[in-house]
Amino acid sequence: MNVRYRVELSQIERTDLRALLSGGKHASRKLKRAQILLAADAETSDEEIARSVGVSGSTVYRTKRRFVEGNLERALSEEPRPGAERKLTGKEEALLVATACASPPKGRARWTLKLLAGAMVKLTEHKSLSHETVRRRLAENALKPWRKDMWCIPQVDGEYVARMEDVLDLYAEAPDSRRPVVCFDESPVQLIGETRQPIPAKPGRLERYDYEYRRNGTVNLFVLLDVHRSWRKVKVTERRAARDYAQCMRDLVDIHYPDAEIIRVVQDNLSTHSAGALYQAFPPAEARRILRRLEFHYTPKHASWLNMVEIEIGVLRGQCQDRRIDDPKRLLREITAWERQRNAARSRIKWMFTTDKARAKMAGAYPATSKES
Repeated sequence: MNVRYRVELSQIERTDLRALLSGGKHASRKLKRAQILLAADAETSDEEIARSVGVSGSTVYRTKRRFVEGNLERALSEEPRPGAERKLTGKEEALLVATACASPPKGRARWTLKLLAGAMVKLTEHKSLSHETVRRRLAENALKPWRKDMWCIPQVDGEYVARMEDVLDLYAEAPDSRRPVVCFDESPVQLIGETRQPIPAKPGRLERYDYEYRRNGTVNLFVLLDVHRSWRKVKVTERRAARDYAQCMRDLVDIHYPDAEIIRVVQDNLSTHSAGALYQAFPPAEARRILRRLEFHYTPKHASWLNMVEIEIGVLRGQCQDRRIDDPKRLLREITAWERQRNAARSRIKWMFTTDKARAKMAGAYPATSKES
C-alpha cells in the first residue's frame, strides 16, 4: 500500500468531521470516510483503520489520496462512477413516454414492458431493447401503463353544489333531539365459508387458512348513523328491494325515533331510496303517516363521500367483517356485538368538512355565476 499520502487535518476540519459523525442523517459511506480521515489524522495505520471502520484497504487509500490531492469536500463525496451510456436518447425517451400514454395495440388491453420494447425497436434504429431499460425510463417519468385507477368523476354543477351544501349545513347544525339527522346507506355482503379447517396461530407461526373458499350467497346491510350522537344501527336483510327499504324507514320512525317531530335522512340517489318505495310497501295512509315524519336529503351523484355513514361502513368492514363468515345468523350475531360495543364506547365520527371549507377549497369547481354573485 502506498503510504505517501499523509492526512493532516486543521482544527476546523476536525470539528466539522466530528459534527458530521455526531448529528443528522448521512450516507453510511460518507460517515465511514469521515472516520477514516480522523483516524488517519491520528496517525493510525491503514490496516488498523480498515479493520476498525470495516472497509477495505483500497478504500482507506483512495480516501486519503483524494484528501491530499483535493480537499475535505472531495474526500467525503462520491467519485463519478463509470457506466454505459444511456440506451435511449432524449428524443427516444420522449417517444417511449408518448407511446406508453397512447392506446395499446389492437387486441391488447394494456401496454406491457415487452410490448413497449418491441414498439420502440420498430420506431427507432435500435435492433433490440431490454425490458429493464424500458422499465427504468418509465419509472423516471412515474409511468406504469399496465395499471389504472377507477374513479367516479362528478360533474360539478349548480345541482351538485346545492346538494353538497345542503348536507354540509345539516352536519353543522346544533344537535336537536326533535329533528335528528340520520345518515343512511346499504352495503352488500358475501357469505364466504371455509373448505378446510384453518390452522390456529401459535408462537412463531401465523394463523393459516386455505386460499380456496365456499360462497354461500349474499345478504344486505342497511346502516343507520346518527350525525349528532353516538348511535348506529345495522339491519341485516336477505334483499335490498324497495319493500326492505320502506320497512327500514318505518323502523326508523316507530322504533328508533318515536318522539322525533321530523327525522332528516341523508342518503344517496339509489332508485329505491324514495318516497315511492313506501307506497309500494304499505297502504297509502300508512305510507303517508311515515313520510310526514321523514325529510329526505340527497347527496350529489358520484359524491358518496359526503354521506357520513360511508365512513361507518368502512369501520364495520375493518373491525368486524374482515374475515370469512358463511352463515347469516352468525353474521347477525357478530354485527350485533360490534354495534353494541361501538355504541357503548360512544364512538363518533368527527366531520371536519364544512360549507365554508368547500367554498374555499372547491372554488374553482363552483359554477361561474355562483362565484360572481
